[in-house]
Amino acid sequence: MKILIAVLTLSCAILVCAALATRREASPPTATAAATLEPFDGKRAPVIVELFTSEGCSSCPPADRVLAQLDETQPIAGVEVIALSEHVDYWNYIGWADPFSSAAFSARQEAYARAFGREGIYTPQMVVDGQAEFVGSNLSKAREAIAKAARAPKAGVRINPTKSSSEKGANAIRLSVSVSDVPSISQGDVAEALLAITENNLSSQVARGENGGRRLAHSAVVRELRALGGIDAATKSFTGETTVVIGGGWKRDDLRVVVFVQERAHRRVLGAASVKLAGSAN
Repeated sequence: MKILIAVLTLSCAILVCAALATRREASPPTATAAATLEPFDGKRAPVIVELFTSEGCSSCPPADRVLAQLDETQPIAGVEVIALSEHVDYWNYIGWADPFSSAAFSARQEAYARAFGREGIYTPQMVVDGQAEFVGSNLSKAREAIAKAARAPKAGVRINPTKSSSEKGANAIRLSVSVSDVPSISQGDVAEALLAITENNLSSQVARGENGGRRLAHSAVVRELRALGGIDAATKSFTGETTVVIGGGWKRDDLRVVVFVQERAHRRVLGAASVKLAGSAN
């Protein structure tokens, strides 16, 4: 009887181990493994991933970590995730003024609410290529939306740092921007080229509010966001030059220039590109 029990126990253990092994094999690849995969031509489809967040929101740190993971690991083969962390200002009233917040980002989120037909705005909200929105801490939803957005036609966007502007010193960098082959724009809408400056490796020691006593880390914080000009409907293109001025306290080695094309009303992102400012011409 004892021998029979031992045999049955051993058999059950073998079956359990086999099941676990099968389950591990069927599990999706890790972010690290996926990040090593590239298409054969070496090109990646750019996808803009925006996170509306705030240091005054206790639900936001997990979403900040998701955005950082997407930015750092680039987990989807054939896709360049271009992250934009936009800190809204409507949480500042509860005791902590987010040093990276801006009313302009709150207004941008409100524009998305109108486009999505939402009655209000919330944090943390993630928006992928202007077409999908969801709670920003949902990594699986983010991966799904990014993969879908990557399959859409993309405009060609080029950013070429030239040299520093003599008028504003070494902290001013002249850029030439060109956009070509813009996909069809939604009927009745117009598209424009926008420029964002983002900074990585930022953090704050939050003294008050919902996150009081915590040190919060941030990636791809938008330091500046502005329109460059409209897309020519006839040629489906844009060309122009602009000057980027590095603000006081910004760390050049952690700065990135992002240019993307977006419909003004429907908010669809039609193309994007990014370059690091580190090593740009002086």
